[in-house]
Amino acid sequence: MISTELFDLSGKVTLLTGASKGMGKEMAMALAEHGPIDILVANAGINPFYGPMSEIPDGAFDKIMNSNVRSNHWLCQMVAQDMIAAGSGSMMITSSTGAFGPSVVLGTYNISKLADIALVRNLAAELGPKGVRVNAICPGLIKTDFAKELWDNPEAVQRANEQTPLRRLGEADDFKGVVVFLASNASAYITGQALTVCGGTHMYR
Repeated sequence: MISTELFDLSGKVTLLTGASKGMGKEMAMALAEHGPIDILVANAGINPFYGPMSEIPDGAFDKIMNSNVRSNHWLCQMVAQDMIAAGSGSMMITSSTGAFGPSVVLGTYNISKLADIALVRNLAAELGPKGVRVNAICPGLIKTDFAKELWDNPEAVQRANEQTPLRRLGEADDFKGVVVFLASNASAYITGQALTVCGGTHMYR
């Protein structure tokens, strides 16, 4: 029997947003299985508009940026002082592989997710000297209700089965391991990173 404390999250407290279903629920359950933790997982996100940026109403643009970027900034600021006082902590923000390229139908959403990665990097630089780590989790195409429009069709399934190196769509519980890893001392020297969970579709990002 190998004994290790690398993944031990006993005696910690966490705040996880967007955890009612899908990836958020699975990450929350995984964290709960390892004890409460001193972690922020900013997982909430929205996309109320599907179409070209030339047609997006100002209200939808503002809603995406406020919910996907500004709210994460606020959350990080709210928990930072407690982590700084403790001299340790781990923040995670859910971004997306959509941040790595353009889209003719999800442009504003992708911009918000690239902004999340920039937020992570800046916070990592600011908070690293104080013992706090900050990383982004970048899902690929995952079978959740949030992304149903993108995967719930034969063409998407065929692309996943033929072009994704792991030959399948992602599942919500594929995020259980990565969130515990980033929350624990197993990732003690990892900060400012954008970790893709995509079955290999974005392995060079």
